[in-house]
Formats: sequence, C-alpha cells, structure tokens
Amino acid sequence: MGKNYEGEISILSTGVKFEGKLSSDGNLRIDGEFDGELILKGNLTLGDKSNSKGTISASNITCGGQVSGTIEASEKLILESSSKVEGDICAKILIINEGASFIGRSNLKELVNEN
Repeated sequence: MGKNYEGEISILSTGVKFEGKLSSDGNLRIDGEFDGELILKGNLTLGDKSNSKGTISASNITCGGQVSGTIEASEKLILESSSKVEGDICAKILIINEGASFIGRSNLKELVNEN
C-alpha cells in the first residue's frame, strides 16, 4: 500500500527558481519561481510573490501570484485578489476573488455521474 502524503507540504521558498518537470503525490506550496510542467495529485498553493510559467495540474489550487500558462484543477481553483493569471484554466469549481486578474479562457468541468 502506498504512503499517504495528505498532511505533508513541500515548499519552494522565495528566492528558489525551479525549471523542468516536477511531479508529486503530496501537497506543494510555491513562493519562488517555477518554469515548466507541474503535476500534483495533492493540493497546490501559489503564494502572492510566486511566479509560474508553463503547465500546472493539481487537485485543488489556490493562486495568489503570477501564472502564465495552463492551469487544471481536478476539483477547485481559487484566484485570490493578488493573483495575475494569463492563460487557459480548467476546474470543476472556479472562484475568482475581487481584484484578481485573469486573461484567457476558462472551462468548468461538469460532475460526471459514474453509476
């Protein structure tokens, strides 16, 4: 049986720059810079000083920083008031707080009944 990463959070701190492909079964917080492909089974928090470019995929995403690229949340995407997103987004639930900047297309997934 695989390990449960539910309570664990990995952090890319302010001043850290990551370029490439990153995948994780757990949760991640980015306060630095990310450029590439990010695939998480867990949740992602992009701090208000973060700057991300590329493709982002996670279960739940809270965005407070700058993103240029594609964002896909299998559950919920929250754009906080400090966020600046340019690109396409896809989520089951989308919350855009007052003050957030979003330029692009959005696609809201419908819940599928799997009976």
